[in-house]
Amino acid sequence: MENTLSVAVLGTGTMGAAMARNLLSAGHDVRVWNRTRARAEPLAERGAYVTGEPADAVRGADVVLTSLLDGPSVMDAMRAAASDLGEGAVWVQTSTVGPDALAPMAAFATERRVLLIDAPVLGTKQPAEQGQLQILAAGPLAARPRAEQVFDAIGRRTVWLGEDASAGAASKLKLVFNGWVLTVINGTAESLALAKGLGVDPQDFLDALEGTALDSAYLRMKSEAILSGDYTPSFTVSNVLKDARLIGEAAQTSGVRLDLLPAGAERLARAQAQGHGGKDAAASYLASFED
Repeated sequence: MENTLSVAVLGTGTMGAAMARNLLSAGHDVRVWNRTRARAEPLAERGAYVTGEPADAVRGADVVLTSLLDGPSVMDAMRAAASDLGEGAVWVQTSTVGPDALAPMAAFATERRVLLIDAPVLGTKQPAEQGQLQILAAGPLAARPRAEQVFDAIGRRTVWLGEDASAGAASKLKLVFNGWVLTVINGTAESLALAKGLGVDPQDFLDALEGTALDSAYLRMKSEAILSGDYTPSFTVSNVLKDARLIGEAAQTSGVRLDLLPAGAERLARAQAQGHGGKDAAASYLASFED
């Protein structure tokens, strides 16, 4: 296939595995690594080469895509891969890491002579599986042709935000976006909890929203999870809580006072303490009722 890339995917959780599958469907040569190898093994059936070490995955790669929990886990994987990174390879980091994590990433990229693209993605499990993510990207022009081949496979739209990944434009925008996501999740959870407490049929609430400017597809999706009791994760309580902490740190650094976010983070922390950390963030609803 013309323009086929060799792509190493480090991290095959919900998002990384979906991106790897879409890269394979686009005809690229994909090598994958995950800390828990069993989570990567199903990708072998789709044609991926599953490796036991990050260095094995990145050997000969045109593009290295990282999809891991946070900045430290991304850097751990890349340092483990350092000896086999090819000079001039493009490193596409898609995780929500916060702007403070980018300085060590940029320093590492310079040291290893690879091209860093900061590219956090907007979307959860379903759009990831459908190749419909929105990518927020910042990085050098020289890296973009290869990066865009990857983005074409995993996303529906790419928004470029400058040539300097280390400036953090993409990661900062992702935190702003996720701040709104957290607000909608907790707002939906509390509204439905209040409805239950007042003896209001939640469907009446949803029917009243229909056709108004206050309605949203995301609210509907989280409401469905709550009302069905199906908390199969697309964005877990623990991951949202991690992002809330990053948002709080960034706000404090920039001198911005946030009031809703700390309250929402406290609510999520309570849900996690109650044993719901691995459930979808809609399980914020359960924090209204349990001790």
